[in-house]
Amino acid sequence: MPTMEWAWLIPALCFIAFPIIAIFGRYLPGKGSFLAILAIAAGFVLFLFVAYDRIDQGATGLDVFTREWFQAGSATLTWGIIVDPLTVVMLGLVTFVAMMIQIYSIGYMKGDPRYGWYFALHSLFAASMLALVLADNFLLLYVAWELVGVCSYLLIGFWYEKQSAAEAAKKAFVTTRLADVALLVGILLLFREVGTFSMMETFHQAELLMAGEDSLLSSGTALTSALLLFVGAMGKSAQIPFHVWLPDAMEGPTPVSALIHAATMVVAGVFLVARTFPLFEAAPDALLVVAIVGLATTLLTATMALAATDLKRILAYSTVSHLGLMMLSLGAFGYTAAIFHLMAHGFSKALLFLGAGSVMHGADQTDIRKMGGLAKVMPLTSFTFAIGALSLAGIPIFAGFWSKDEILLAVLEHRHWLFLAFTLLAVFLSALYMARAYFIAFRGELKEENRTAHEAPTSMALPMVLLAVLAAGFGFIALEWGGGFEGIGSFLFFDKAHGFEFNVALAVGSLVLALLAVFLAWSSYLKGKPYLSTLKSLTTPFPALAERGYFFDHVYQWTIDRVILVFSGFLGFFDRVVVNDTGVDGPANSVKRSSFNLRRHVTGRVYNYALVMVLGALGLGVAWWAMVAVG
Repeated sequence: MPTMEWAWLIPALCFIAFPIIAIFGRYLPGKGSFLAILAIAAGFVLFLFVAYDRIDQGATGLDVFTREWFQAGSATLTWGIIVDPLTVVMLGLVTFVAMMIQIYSIGYMKGDPRYGWYFALHSLFAASMLALVLADNFLLLYVAWELVGVCSYLLIGFWYEKQSAAEAAKKAFVTTRLADVALLVGILLLFREVGTFSMMETFHQAELLMAGEDSLLSSGTALTSALLLFVGAMGKSAQIPFHVWLPDAMEGPTPVSALIHAATMVVAGVFLVARTFPLFEAAPDALLVVAIVGLATTLLTATMALAATDLKRILAYSTVSHLGLMMLSLGAFGYTAAIFHLMAHGFSKALLFLGAGSVMHGADQTDIRKMGGLAKVMPLTSFTFAIGALSLAGIPIFAGFWSKDEILLAVLEHRHWLFLAFTLLAVFLSALYMARAYFIAFRGELKEENRTAHEAPTSMALPMVLLAVLAAGFGFIALEWGGGFEGIGSFLFFDKAHGFEFNVALAVGSLVLALLAVFLAWSSYLKGKPYLSTLKSLTTPFPALAERGYFFDHVYQWTIDRVILVFSGFLGFFDRVVVNDTGVDGPANSVKRSSFNLRRHVTGRVYNYALVMVLGALGLGVAWWAMVAVG
């Protein structure tokens, strides 16, 4: 039996750890934290065996292991896993990053009254994402997809005593749920057309459609379902206009932010588009929509990051911007580049958030305007944060440099030159906001209020060092050294045509832009030169709009207050007064009033009945006399 078939144990171990910690955590050493770490560490070890087995059988290819669950009519529902290059790299990213964050959390969450519950939720979160990655059918994927959403809600609102945390959790849940409806409709549409939830059968029908052969999928259905799936991906990966939930998600513990931004929640959307890429290839117009949304997201949120002053919000907007780059790459047929950047970004962003957590732990501060000179008292945090920043800024030799240039190459080859120009602008802005955050927070003179800041303890420092190694060196895995070494490109590329490519002109151009951005940030924030102030004045009113998030939240709040609540109030009034009081209660009340009036003649008194009889007889007599007289 191949080792790959045991890949289902990777999420299963974390699923098992969750109820044990949740129920018995108070009686376990460390309130069960060791069990959560042991489960994810065992999952990482299993990943190594699965990866070795996958590579041993060839870097390309796909294996499906399925077990029948039950039958519903003509449909057979299954539980199964897919093990392919995409699965393997995602398993590696999720298990390693989750393990580092959980080790980091030992020090960061020490003393929290819900310490055990925190680690229980971490296990469930990792398990849900791992199940999503392995799922071989859309039904299982959707179940895991919703579990990821539930876990993000619980962890964002972990400190629910704070009103802001409770509101942020609700905002994240409701925003993503709106997109999840589209995802469910898309899945059901595919099920109706193909007759199964199986991804492999759906992809086979998409390939038949592309080849011009008879297929159960029509071009219209493929386009519609692909767009619906993409809307679901937009919600999880915070693409415009669903991006508003992610900055507020910073209300949760910082290690939670690291997990959400690097390896779970937000990368699920990118993974979904990558997993269903054959369906998108069968509907090229859908890929154009993906590219446009990704480009708009990466540009707008990059300017928001440049305007933000809270360190965690800068990193949050940075995440959305780089997720936009990944979507742009997928929309430009750059499957390899998107997944490569997902990996490089995951290691770098986890490192940056853990660095931000170290600053909060050691200096009790998140506003970069109140920082400065922290490198003097937090040298390790400063050094590792700089590595993450250089990676996302696209500076050689760091991981983000190689993956970013793969994205530029994909855009150059498959999209209009305007796409490339705006992508280069996004590269410039990415380097600018990362350099700005680093120079303001860590360089310059140490402020008096920060002199008591201290370096992170070992449990927090070790994960940062390990992540820094990957943020610096992961890109070299993509290079083919010594002839015959298969890089990440050839391991991942969907059509198996070629591996990593390097365009010298693009690399030099993007590097010049990145270095220019670093120079502008250095000269403006450390040397006091007015370069960025001049640039800001020349681009008015964009800086003011970026500071206000381009009024997305304001528009949504206005729509809720003035449209949705007003309309729902009218519907409530109509339902209560017209439907309920008049349509339902009206006839009942009419019958009730009529019956009360009609029963008045039933008095039970003989003289009342005698009087009525006399009056009735007199009435009949008068009527008879009148008829005779007239006749």
